Amino acid sequence: MAQWRKKMFVRKSTTCLRRASATALMGALLASSALHGVKAGEQPAISDDAVKIGLLLDMSGPYADITGPNSVAAAQMAIDDFGGKVLGKKIELLSADTLNKPDITAALAREWFDSKKLDAIMDVAATAPSLAALEVARPRNKIVVLTSPASARLTNEACTPTSVHWTYDTYALAHGTGKAAVKQGFDSWFFVTADYTFGTDLEKDVTRVVREGGGKVLGSVRAPLNTLDFSSFLLQAQASKAKIIALANGGNDTVNSIKQAQEFGVVQGGQKLAGMLIFLSDIHSLGIDKAQGLVLTTAFYWDRDEASRAWSKRYFEKTGRMPSMSQAGTYSATMHYLKAVQAAGTDATDAVMKKMRETPVNDFFATNGRIREDGRMVHDMYLAEVKSPSDSKGPWDYYKILQTIPGDEAFQPLSESRCPLVKKP
Repeated sequence: MAQWRKKMFVRKSTTCLRRASATALMGALLASSALHGVKAGEQPAISDDAVKIGLLLDMSGPYADITGPNSVAAAQMAIDDFGGKVLGKKIELLSADTLNKPDITAALAREWFDSKKLDAIMDVAATAPSLAALEVARPRNKIVVLTSPASARLTNEACTPTSVHWTYDTYALAHGTGKAAVKQGFDSWFFVTADYTFGTDLEKDVTRVVREGGGKVLGSVRAPLNTLDFSSFLLQAQASKAKIIALANGGNDTVNSIKQAQEFGVVQGGQKLAGMLIFLSDIHSLGIDKAQGLVLTTAFYWDRDEASRAWSKRYFEKTGRMPSMSQAGTYSATMHYLKAVQAAGTDATDAVMKKMRETPVNDFFATNGRIREDGRMVHDMYLAEVKSPSDSKGPWDYYKILQTIPGDEAFQPLSESRCPLVKKP
């Protein structure tokens, strides 16, 4: 009997120890879940054992310098700086060339989301391809962050609960460069416009600013994307006698426009060129002697402050170039996304988007940036002028910052928003 009681005691003690261990383990799991933003009873979820992000870019066309391989390098820098893993799982980066075609973009996005289980897209080059990617992402409830396309339509009619427009837009460009030029007395305009969504949206936004400032638009002409010969378009602009010839295009199209305008003696004839979307790489391609005096609006300049200089010098060591505002934006957006995954304890879209919207953006790119309900990341913009060769200290020392434009002034107010997600009084 005594031996039987001894055995029963041992069994009960072992059972109690097991229960205590299980209780302790459960408590640890619950504590860990709470720490990482996962509710009790839920599994900390990193789908497919990896966090996968992608970039759909122009790798060889007119926007390759401002996005392209060096945007891939910027995203990889962010992944490496984050440690290569989030919540203990590997971070994978995919990239592809869309050739700036919406159908190719849509097919790639569909394949990445459905077959490769992509969690988020961190950029899509050009507006029309971006709109195509958003249409694929919307029914799948997938995150799309846009750091290089320009159209303000992306946070208006095309806004989604899971998309963010990060770097700049046509509204900010128009209200920066357009307003400054009209104030200086350049009150008659003629547009050479890229013949697709971005160009027409930019022309529309600038036209509104010009007319509100008391100026007038004398005409416009549409030029196909990736045009090599702008002569006929520039001749029409010259004939208009407008004080400003506004280039509502981007990338190589802007560079070619400016080069050929100089050959035609546009500036020497008394008219002024206004590049409505100018990147640092454009100035580098043109040469500062040809670009000097251009006034532009930018979201980022590498030599703005200590933080921008420190990051940009690391970027230069990897790429041999200083970053465009889009490439700097790609790093900033990628890092913000990864921090949101860490804070949410999961790569589930709704939880990550909640953290992205809750968390201010404070880094080398933006100070106190915030993501609004329409998906616009609001931050300061900068009015800049291209230096003269005598003022420049060397390669990439191209901009003189004329004015900081506060984010609330730079971007479209919510009261004017056409995004169906914005609650109006």
